[in-house]
Amino acid sequence: MAELTIRISDELAEQLEPIRHRLPELLSQLVGEGVSTSTSLAAATAHLPEIPQAYLEVLDFLVTRPTPQDILAFKVSSAAQNRLSSLLDKNRGGILTEAEVAELDVYEQLEHLMILMKARTELSG
Repeated sequence: MAELTIRISDELAEQLEPIRHRLPELLSQLVGEGVSTSTSLAAATAHLPEIPQAYLEVLDFLVTRPTPQDILAFKVSSAAQNRLSSLLDKNRGGILTEAEVAELDVYEQLEHLMILMKARTELSG
């Protein structure tokens, strides 16, 4: 197996860290599908069911290099919010599948990440 080294900003490295283990697969998908540079990561990876839509929304948001104001105003889509509500309802009922438990974990991690980003933005601003 070949090894590829690329130079990226520290900011981008931090943004990619949560999916570091998936980068070879995602790059393969991008190259294999001939994705243009204008195509978003969400569109390129939409067929990968283990990546919740909210995660892709956050990734797409972060790669735009948002301003502090953008970070403070960011919210996931209403579809992602509805999915989270559905998962929480199922969790309260104790009827989550293993995949849904993993998805709910991702939502919790994203919420924590966004809270920290917003707090750091407010402290630095």
